[in-house]
Amino acid sequence: MAHPFHHAKSSARRLGGTPRDYLHLHNWMDSTKSHIGDARHRLLLHNAWGIFLGEQIFGVTFIRESDGHEMPTRLILEQHVIEDLGRIPSLSDCFESVPVEKWMHRNALPLSLTLGLQEESDANNITEEIPEVHAGD
Repeated sequence: MAHPFHHAKSSARRLGGTPRDYLHLHNWMDSTKSHIGDARHRLLLHNAWGIFLGEQIFGVTFIRESDGHEMPTRLILEQHVIEDLGRIPSLSDCFESVPVEKWMHRNALPLSLTLGLQEESDANNITEEIPEVHAGD
């Protein structure tokens, strides 16, 4: 589908309510079009991770304005992705064909011997530089 409004109309047709009840979710799902104006915008949110992120942002459920009915957020976002892609890919599915470029890791810390550490002592020095993170911080 080309526009969030068409997704919202589909949601209303399938689940009741009005397109306006669903438009905020479909607008969010397609918000990446403002940065990438072609189908690649779908790499970011049109996947299982994007659906669960949307659920965290909008809540597990939302209330339809037209009739006060409580609706599951995930159901609407899943419908959007399936209408666009025919399935719900994982985030790794979306990025598996994206090549890793030098600029993506130029300043990254080497985290294993396979990334260039020569000696075990080098590995120990690096881990000492990484601050510990504790649950609840």
